[in-house]
Amino acid sequence: MAAALPILYSFRRCPYAIRARLALCQAGVSVELREVDLKHKPAALLAVSPAATVPVLEPGDGTVLVQSVDIMRWALRHNDPDGWLTRGDAAMHQQWVDTNDREFKQALDRYKYANRHPQRKQADYRDDAVACLIAPLEAALAGQDHLGGELPSWADAAIFPFVRQFAGVDPAWWHTAPWPATRRWLERWQQGSLFAVCMQKVAVWAPSSSTVLFPPGSNTNSRPLRAVIGSNG
Repeated sequence: MAAALPILYSFRRCPYAIRARLALCQAGVSVELREVDLKHKPAALLAVSPAATVPVLEPGDGTVLVQSVDIMRWALRHNDPDGWLTRGDAAMHQQWVDTNDREFKQALDRYKYANRHPQRKQADYRDDAVACLIAPLEAALAGQDHLGGELPSWADAAIFPFVRQFAGVDPAWWHTAPWPATRRWLERWQQGSLFAVCMQKVAVWAPSSSTVLFPPGSNTNSRPLRAVIGSNG
């Protein structure tokens, strides 16, 4: 009997879930994908993670991974064909992700949902997000395509979904803002085949559902789907 696949509870548009799927796809690690309706969380998810945030990974060894960065590392430790975990300055990459997940995420949420935070203007929250991440990112990307240098690192993949969300709050502003290097970086990720695979729609999971494999069409013996990031053009 074949070994059971790891189980990933995910929500397609969640940036934390996107970063986890990017790493799983890059590593070519096959999982059973269970798409979650966040308004009707399944009992199976609540049983393994009472907080019921996504993503959640059950590797099949009795552990449960509830942090997206831990899922990324788990996948890439199984297989890291392009050296995402080892490329560039490890401490600096961790600092980028920490800033993204703390200060930038807080400013992003307030910028995106400014009506819930009327103490300040929406542009003020946008300025906070720019100051803590977007402006430093622009400076870092001015001389290289990715945080990892010529090729991406795990930090690029971890930050990208959140910058994508930031850019989508006010696309007209974003396309004229003075961040050309960051826009090119974002476009490379958005146009890449890796992201396209990660964002394919699947039906919401139920206990009666058929097994959905991720990456799509994979199996326990599948070869890695190598990342293809959009060109500079």
